[in-house]
Amino acid sequence: MGKITNEELLQKVTAQFGETVTNVSMPYDLLTFETTRENIIELLAWLKTDAVLQFIYLTDLTAIHLPEQTGKEIGVIYHLHSLVNNVRLRIKVFMADGDLNIPSATRVWRGANWMERETYDFFGINFEGHPDLRRILNVDDMTVFPMRREYPLEDPNRVDKKDYFFGR
Repeated sequence: MGKITNEELLQKVTAQFGETVTNVSMPYDLLTFETTRENIIELLAWLKTDAVLQFIYLTDLTAIHLPEQTGKEIGVIYHLHSLVNNVRLRIKVFMADGDLNIPSATRVWRGANWMERETYDFFGINFEGHPDLRRILNVDDMTVFPMRREYPLEDPNRVDKKDYFFGR
C-alpha cells in the first residue's frame, strides 16, 4: 500500500495542471490520464521533482496506434513509478497520424533515450530534442514502421486458413 492514494495524486496533479489533464481512469487501480504534447515535459519534470510525489523512475515509454480514432491515431504512453510512495502512474498523449512530433523526455530522464529510439523505430514518432534519434532494432534503410496497424494482419489469399479445413 502506498503512502499516497490515487485520489490524492489526482487532486495534486489537477491542482497544478487543471484542464490539461483529461480522460482520467483507473484500470486495475493504475491512475491513467491524458495530457497534451505542449504540457508533457513540464508535467513529467514536475512529477519527478515534486518533494512529495517523487516519480523518479520512468518505467516505460511506448506508443500505440489506434487508426479508428480519427485525429488521435497515435498515442505516446509514459509509465512512471514513485519508489518513495510505492505508486504508479500512466500518462497518455495522443496525436494525429500526420503530425507525430513530441518533445523528448530525455530532458527529464536520460534513460528515456533508448525507449524513445525504440518507439521511433516501431511507430515513427519524432521526439524533438532527442540527442540521437535513429533506428535501434530494425535496419537503417527500412521505410515502414512495423507496429503501426497499416496492413492486414493476415494475407487474404492464404487458403490454409479457410473455415472448412477446421470443420466450420
